[in-house]
Amino acid sequence: MRKKIFITCVVLLVFFVVTIFSELTKFSPVLFQLLFHKDIVLKKQDDTLNALLLGTAGGSHDGADLTDTIMFVSLQIEKKKTSLISIPRDLWVPDLNAKINTAYAKGENRKKNGGLLLAKAVVSQILGQRIDYVARVDFDGFVKAIDFADGLDIEVEQSFNDYYYPIEEKTEDLCGQDPQEADLRIATMSSFEVFPCRYQQVGFEKGKQHMNGEQALIFVRSRNATGAEGTDFARSARQQKVIKTFKDKVLSVETLLNPIKIINLYATLSDSIHTDIKQEEIDDFIRLVKKLENVSVHSYVIDVVDKQKQKDGLLVNPPLEDFNDLWVLIPKAGDGNYSQIHTYVSCVLVSDTCSIPN
Repeated sequence: MRKKIFITCVVLLVFFVVTIFSELTKFSPVLFQLLFHKDIVLKKQDDTLNALLLGTAGGSHDGADLTDTIMFVSLQIEKKKTSLISIPRDLWVPDLNAKINTAYAKGENRKKNGGLLLAKAVVSQILGQRIDYVARVDFDGFVKAIDFADGLDIEVEQSFNDYYYPIEEKTEDLCGQDPQEADLRIATMSSFEVFPCRYQQVGFEKGKQHMNGEQALIFVRSRNATGAEGTDFARSARQQKVIKTFKDKVLSVETLLNPIKIINLYATLSDSIHTDIKQEEIDDFIRLVKKLENVSVHSYVIDVVDKQKQKDGLLVNPPLEDFNDLWVLIPKAGDGNYSQIHTYVSCVLVSDTCSIPN
């Protein structure tokens, strides 16, 4: 009997060791580089690395590859300064004959990895900045990443309610109507009125809130809230807040020096990330993030002119009839004219006192 128990324990031990070894070997190049190579060798210029972060819904439904989040990140390594610049997804791009949030989807439809290339090219043209790397993460990966961190403590600046937050699994639900009836009603009514079953009410109270992955996703996606929070620009600010908090919690020294945590985080996100970062560069990014642990973070949004609030901006909302009845944004300087955006972005990357060009 003891012999059988001993043999069983040995078999289980061997299985456990083999399983761990097989997982480690998947990431052995990354771990080897991380442990034994100390130099950071990444694409950068003048000690500055620029990256583009994209967020998509993912899945197989219509619009799965439209980018809900478009954020330019500039890391000035020696100055220990990071700049986050959000671009509204409704910005019209003449070269695409569509909004900027279609760039990734259009590129992917053309060829494999074309989405990353096209999104990089379009954002680079708009901001007047080179982009060294790009990464696209879907909502499932976002939720998993937050849950991996055991949630985040987020400071909600002001309370808000969104009565029309989309229910993901009901995006095609006709709410009991036949297709012809729905088509007739949607021609003269809003989607909220025609398809009320597709939406739910969500809300957040002012103050520090502990959010799991699903709650954080709602927080960064909500765009139909009442009041000041019901804009893409307020949403961009919330997205930047979550990214900062996630960076501080997950990309800490204790995580970066723990190979098992790195493996688990990579495994958690690998199916949800599409990037042009090569495997042999991952260790360099980990080392770079570690070096920038206490970096100062500056946030900006390419904003819209609001005459009622006497707020200046770089974008305007043109008449609907000029763009096939689509609600879009274009540069204040003119459709396809990004000169003022270039001037502003170039300034904020090097100075803390920049004004919106007239």
